[in-house]
Amino acid sequence: MGLTPEQQAEIDAQRSETHSTLRATVPAMEAHLYHARPVLDHGFVRVIDYMGDDAAICQAARVSYGKGTKSVQNDEGLIRYLMRHWHSTPFEMCEIKLHVKLPVFVARQWIRHRTANVNEYSARYSILDREFYIPAPEHLNAQSVVNNQGRGKALEGAEADRVLKILSDDAMRCYDNYEQMISQDGQDGLARELARMNLPANVYTQWYWKVDLHNLLHFLRLRADAHAQYEIRVYADAICEMVKDWVPFAYKAFEDYRMGGATLSAGALDCLRRMLAGEEVTQENSGMSKGEWREFQGVIG
Repeated sequence: MGLTPEQQAEIDAQRSETHSTLRATVPAMEAHLYHARPVLDHGFVRVIDYMGDDAAICQAARVSYGKGTKSVQNDEGLIRYLMRHWHSTPFEMCEIKLHVKLPVFVARQWIRHRTANVNEYSARYSILDREFYIPAPEHLNAQSVVNNQGRGKALEGAEADRVLKILSDDAMRCYDNYEQMISQDGQDGLARELARMNLPANVYTQWYWKVDLHNLLHFLRLRADAHAQYEIRVYADAICEMVKDWVPFAYKAFEDYRMGGATLSAGALDCLRRMLAGEEVTQENSGMSKGEWREFQGVIG
């Protein structure tokens, strides 16, 4: 677990306090508050705060659309309608704030989702801990020969051992030099803001990340996907479990229409109609590129 004793003491103090409130709360999310869920070797995700629930989504939709939703008989049906027809603003009524500890290279991938509020631990003012992400042997893979962004076969035996040793030795050597360069008392040595540039991208950082549900679901659709990089996918998977408890109707609709569903182009729909009519459709007469055809085949099985 990556919590420091000081962080754990703060969490214990916060959990020991209770407050009455008139706002909507979700018992399952109250149970998540302040509990750190371990991720990777030193990382974690924990819920700091949240606002709204499934009912808040429906409340916002009914204010916005008025009579247009009166044919929907229940909240779950309304939420599924909103998700199915790509209505986004009602989902923006819910927000969540997370405390995340993650490797820097994962953070740089994560931060590309620019629709959130972020405050990161600063190595200008503080000294980073000697904590690095070192992959488990089963997650050491060669470069994919068919996907420039992906992984291929797992490394094995001596080659895996060689790579793990390089990763560990390099991380420790860089941190040793980092410690030697910085000044502990502020009087001599290299400034922390300069010394940090010597640290590798697998060193751990931390941030608070606050995002509305609409943009969070977009993040999860991309990062909890089986094709996402493993090191960010495990964080997304952990957040999925929290969202499932927070807004169960919205999450089920998200699973059905986003994670488990598929979007087809006009050309792909035309091919599907032709297939259903008994016509033989091939890549050559489909009008699709090889990549499009391969993806289409993956959708229809």
